[in-house]
Amino acid sequence: MAPQIRELDHAPSVVRPLDTEDGLPVPQRYWAMLTVGLAIVMAVLDTSIANIALPTIAVDMNADPAAAIWIVNAYQLTVTMTLLPLASLGDIYEYRRVYRVGLAVFTIASLCCALSHSLIALTAARVLQGLGAAGILSVNSALVRFIYPRAQLGRAIGINAVTVSISAAVGPTVASTILSVGSWEWLFAINVPIGLFALLGSRFLPVTPRGKHRFDIFSAALSAATFGLIIITIDGIGHRQPIGAIAGEAALTIAVGAVLVWRETHQAWPMLPIDLLRTRVFSLSIATSVCSFVAQMMAYVAMPFYLQTDLARSAVETGLLMTPWPLMTAIIAPIAGRLADRYPAGILGGIGLAIFGVGVGMLALLPSDPSAANIAWRMVICGAGFGLFQSPNNRAIINAAPRERSGGASGMLGTARLLGQTIGAALVALIFGLAGTAGTAIALAVASGIALVAAIVSCLRLVGPGNRAASCR
Repeated sequence: MAPQIRELDHAPSVVRPLDTEDGLPVPQRYWAMLTVGLAIVMAVLDTSIANIALPTIAVDMNADPAAAIWIVNAYQLTVTMTLLPLASLGDIYEYRRVYRVGLAVFTIASLCCALSHSLIALTAARVLQGLGAAGILSVNSALVRFIYPRAQLGRAIGINAVTVSISAAVGPTVASTILSVGSWEWLFAINVPIGLFALLGSRFLPVTPRGKHRFDIFSAALSAATFGLIIITIDGIGHRQPIGAIAGEAALTIAVGAVLVWRETHQAWPMLPIDLLRTRVFSLSIATSVCSFVAQMMAYVAMPFYLQTDLARSAVETGLLMTPWPLMTAIIAPIAGRLADRYPAGILGGIGLAIFGVGVGMLALLPSDPSAANIAWRMVICGAGFGLFQSPNNRAIINAAPRERSGGASGMLGTARLLGQTIGAALVALIFGLAGTAGTAIALAVASGIALVAAIVSCLRLVGPGNRAASCR
């Protein structure tokens, strides 16, 4: 057993190991994972629950729907723009510190959201809440790497992955349930006691090494601008903005992005992890993640429209019919995490995404009046395939980086997920606008094709000297 010390300056009652390769001792390990899980649930849920409440909030505040959409956009933009800068801060000042501050900011901002009485105040509070969520999401996978022993990293990533997936999937259901018994303010107020409990549990989080480099403010500004412009451009395409506007946004995005890449190639500790992206396994894993979340979000957005508009199912029925997907992901992801400690992510991810792609394709081929069972078993296939892919892929991303670069890897993991989801939602909006009533079937067919492409990209990690070993070490 590794020698142990007490961390006297933060939590005298908590014992932590000197050798971070061995992770935290039990039961501290379980309390640390609970703390991480609670914060992730809040941060990910708030990405989706506000969508359900938008009409209610707009009416309550006498706001125009086009203006009210910024309640969602402000949160998502802030998270995406600040993930990599905050991950860099974690590399420098400890992941636990960034996590604690992010959790505190998120909790305070949730209270501000609940107390807001104007659209401007609520949008400002959502910006602050997004900043806190980015602090949580930017370093959560890096923390997990130090919570569990290296030999058990796959199962830890599996727990983390299923927490993210389930939180994203059940967000609309949770929001609908809360709105059925209370006002929209409770969507945000409920975060306050959970956040306070998670803050108390943060004393169990591991102490991690600090970097000796300085925080690069200029790179942070470039990174925020680049990813913010990417989101704005993608959203513009989805909402069919004029070609001139889209071209201008795209040109500005490319120009700012080029400056960012040039600057980062000359940095010893790049904020945009160019050094990690040069690693074949890491870059292919990130590409696989983006493609998979594009396909997942396309299905998540298209299916409710199909169920409620084409099949005239109620909101409750829609939620129940969508449930087999996240339920199977929750069952398979921890198993896949354990398998990832023994087998290459390229194989597991390729098989999982192939199954996922087939499942989405079967949804696209549903008969005109399908039974609930006919829909549910297809959802089971989608969830099982995605669960088999996600944990091994996330493990490959984190494990491909040196331990001192865990923050950069964790930030890129979150960024890949958000970019994929944003692209997927924009593609569905574009397809619906062009194809009308046939949009659902086309969106699902495209999602199936993207998932199968992702399966091929995943298998490419097995090609080349040492790649097979690198993806499962």
